[in-house]
Amino acid sequence: MRRFSRSYVFLAVAAAIAAPAGAQGTYKQTTPLDPANVDRTANACTDFYQFANGGWLKSNPLPAAYSRWGSFEELGEKNQAALTKILESAAASPAAAKDRNLTMLGTFYSNCMDSAASERYGASPVQPELRKIDALNNRAAIQGEIAHLQLIGVPVAFGFGSTQDAKNSTSVIGGAFQGGLGLPDRDYYFKQDAQSVEIRKNYVAHVQKMLELAGRPAAQAASDAQRVMAIETALAGAARTRIELRDPEANYNLRTSAQLASMTPHFNWNKYFTDLGRPGIPTVDVQNPKFFNTLDSLVANAPMADWNAYLRWKTINDAAPLLSSKFVNEDFAFSKTLSGAKEMLPRYKRCTRAADGLLGDALGQAYVAQNFTPTAKARALAMVHNLEATFRDRINSLTWMSAETKQKALVKLAAFTEKIGYPDKWRDYSTLTIAKGPFVNNMYAVNVYENKRDLGMIAKPLDRTQWGMSPPTVNAYYNPAMNEIVFPAGILQPPFFSPTADDAVNYGGMGSVIGHEMSHGFDDQGAQFDPQGNLKNWWSDADLAAFKQKTGLVSTQFDDYLVLDSVHVQGKLTLGENIGDLGGLNIAYAALEKALAGKPRPGLIDGFTPEQRFFLAWAQIWRQNITPQNQKQRILTDPHAPGRWRVNGPMSNIPEFAAAFGCKAGDPMVRSDAVRAVIW
Repeated sequence: MRRFSRSYVFLAVAAAIAAPAGAQGTYKQTTPLDPANVDRTANACTDFYQFANGGWLKSNPLPAAYSRWGSFEELGEKNQAALTKILESAAASPAAAKDRNLTMLGTFYSNCMDSAASERYGASPVQPELRKIDALNNRAAIQGEIAHLQLIGVPVAFGFGSTQDAKNSTSVIGGAFQGGLGLPDRDYYFKQDAQSVEIRKNYVAHVQKMLELAGRPAAQAASDAQRVMAIETALAGAARTRIELRDPEANYNLRTSAQLASMTPHFNWNKYFTDLGRPGIPTVDVQNPKFFNTLDSLVANAPMADWNAYLRWKTINDAAPLLSSKFVNEDFAFSKTLSGAKEMLPRYKRCTRAADGLLGDALGQAYVAQNFTPTAKARALAMVHNLEATFRDRINSLTWMSAETKQKALVKLAAFTEKIGYPDKWRDYSTLTIAKGPFVNNMYAVNVYENKRDLGMIAKPLDRTQWGMSPPTVNAYYNPAMNEIVFPAGILQPPFFSPTADDAVNYGGMGSVIGHEMSHGFDDQGAQFDPQGNLKNWWSDADLAAFKQKTGLVSTQFDDYLVLDSVHVQGKLTLGENIGDLGGLNIAYAALEKALAGKPRPGLIDGFTPEQRFFLAWAQIWRQNITPQNQKQRILTDPHAPGRWRVNGPMSNIPEFAAAFGCKAGDPMVRSDAVRAVIW
């Protein structure tokens, strides 16, 4: 359903950055470039990340409720305040609101904030679902329950929803994706280091505790927790790794209805589609056929008691953050083992996150009306066009690419769709009803609305107005199937962009972000898609070989970076984002030089030249303090490298950086010509 998507669809500048984030209390206004952040005792040519951010790192310890804190979260705090203000105003008198969406948001938020009601309800909001699961008595009923739970938003067994046909991008078909796990990644079920073993032990204990809270006797809950682990481990064993999921060709497996039936003889897809309310889906792209072979075997052979325990657990776990404090506290207690956060976010921030996550278009429309002007949108679009022109120049000047492939690259660049700030068409919530009562019911109602909307797109004309992020989100992305670059309003402000900042800071910040997303169209994944978003090779054999040699240098470079103990950055997992950073910086720097050409030379600001301020602006975007637990989880699961290496990695490949700070051959921030990566 809508919670699942291809791993390559949203190639975002940052991972898991949402608008409603921030420290408790009032937010700190961010500035485009703060000289107080600089650590002048550090050597810029040895560790530029420390030089640019050491002052900030020292004076900004992690807030207790966060496992990561940096410039994205600081800006998110500002957006948090704006969103909460909208929601609180709507909740104060939802019936009196002139706008139906505001009435809906007011009811949703006040319902979420009613902690006293949550305590009164206890586990009762999920008991109707649990009774349905307890009543399952045959294997056909298992798949019917899977469909029902997926429809209400419980991420059980696998994912299904609409997707573009990767080789016929104007066609919307069904997509089936691996899923159904409770731990962050399939590798958590198999790694044998002491920490991974302890996490699995804690997870089983957590499952048991949650089942007990929902009414299972202790002995049965202990047995059920082992059954849950057995089902999830079997699914994990058939799941592809994060690196394997980065291969679009391997993940494209088109199946007709007859082929689906042959692939999973014990799982009736036609019945499943009918149970979803979308019968007759003719074609499905199966991300990982091996996974569905295993699922089919489990449906046929796993004991009914195993399925009962698994479905019960997934239902409870999905609802836990929205139930009484016993569930909320136990849910947070286990999450701490993965994140390292010491305190829970205050309720109003959790409710704001829920509103942004579930009703993003409704809340986003109110947000941009108050916080994003047409002038800001026009400024951002002008910068995008400037960067595109610079990218054209750089493609034309490449020495490693043939004229024929260059022309095709230019056609793809010219076909980019730019989305700035907010959607041109807002979602219609007229069929969605938000009501008083258990908050879980409203979550289910929104999920049903969204999933039916998503399933309704199958076999319909492609809607290119869709967005993958809400407007207040502090992030940006490239979608290769749409060949589009998308910049929500939430990121188009300091420290990324400011109308009062000098060109160097704006190009180093937002300019490099724009260049990063453009470069995704030509990274190791994006380069496999043509201008119309089809998975199709448009490279000559020689050019493709040269490209792979250059990207291999980037992969090897990042493999060498040691993060924690013996844990290294995964060069193959982070390759696309690292290509994006390297390309984005080069494109934005060239655009800055073009903007400065023919004008009086700007003077020093805070003791730094324009070129130095450009690189400082990028570096300060990636400042962050992070817990070891969160850092290790991200190394395993995040396609983005840690902040330190997103600074030092690409910059050590850029001669203009070395020139700006007087770095010499042999300095850690200067890679030799033999290993220096130059792509776009």
